[in-house]
Amino acid sequence: MQFCPKCNLRLKKGTCQKCGYTEAAKQETKKPTGDMDKSFTILDESDGKETLPTITIDCEKCGHNEAVWWMLQTRSADEPTTQFYRCSKCSHTWRNYA
Repeated sequence: MQFCPKCNLRLKKGTCQKCGYTEAAKQETKKPTGDMDKSFTILDESDGKETLPTITIDCEKCGHNEAVWWMLQTRSADEPTTQFYRCSKCSHTWRNYA
């Protein structure tokens, strides 16, 4: 939100409605900083399987009885979380709405 430096009213589309002050267009460029957190990485679909918890459950596709699981809030906050399962053998993924 921008304000007029002369009369302190809120600028609408860069112009003051009271005194006619017009703000010059500013071009902001964001430069990457060198102090980024190098420890943060994004995992692929197959990465990190060994870090996810496992559960004994039958796969709907191949019948294997071990899968990794995780939970996400896919609906509104007052609804329960959705549990996702991925088969350790065939990588078939399915969900359970608790």
